[in-house]
Amino acid sequence: MLKSTCFAYDFHTVTAPPPATRELGDIRFRSLLTSDEWQQLPAPVRKRFSKRLAGLATAVYRGEVIHTRMSTVGWCLAQLGRLIGAPLPLSRDAHMPAVVTVTEDPATGGQFWSRHYNRHNGFPQVIHSSKRFGGPTGLEEYVGGGVGMALNIHVRNGALVFTSAYYFLAIGKHRLRLPKWAAPGSLTVTHRAINDELFEFSLHVAHPLFGELVHQSAVFEEQASSSAPRIAATGHIRRNCLDTGDHIA
Repeated sequence: MLKSTCFAYDFHTVTAPPPATRELGDIRFRSLLTSDEWQQLPAPVRKRFSKRLAGLATAVYRGEVIHTRMSTVGWCLAQLGRLIGAPLPLSRDAHMPAVVTVTEDPATGGQFWSRHYNRHNGFPQVIHSSKRFGGPTGLEEYVGGGVGMALNIHVRNGALVFTSAYYFLAIGKHRLRLPKWAAPGSLTVTHRAINDELFEFSLHVAHPLFGELVHQSAVFEEQASSSAPRIAATGHIRRNCLDTGDHIA
């Protein structure tokens, strides 16, 4: 006689927030700009930076790295950055697939940004950062090892531009602001709409003594956002019995 093992499961579905809640949008980026600046942005950019990502929602952007330039000093800086999670591109690879995902950071009320860049050799480079809405400028980005930067945000020629105000080292609740001579240079990130679906992301790092260190340009297209319902096991809904193959007398 075969011995049977039985399992009991019960599932319930936790649905996404109702449409009325989602349509309220996210005003955190908009609140860092003047009304005139916000209206200067193309509608697709305003929509992208008003996307509510509460709960399980995830924004996904798929694209391609168009080009990457690095000086010798910039390459050395990128390799040194491995100590804090490699926040800068590690190679000059171009025409490679890239994927960016954005999710909510429930612990800080900010957002997690993960960037996945394929390379010609080796595993893809994955860059993680956390954008947090706080500090003197209203926006900070943390990359790893307690290193972060305060960001200014403004609009230039219809593009949304993030620039580094200063860098800091977070130790517990304290921030040690790095002097200018110890900073890796000024960082500029530009989000520019190409059309209703495509946008360009560019990263530029320049140093007052060494000039341009890193410049990267990539083009992305937004994919359908994911807000799949959550399934949780809670009790008994049906009984499944599997023969284990063991014989009992």
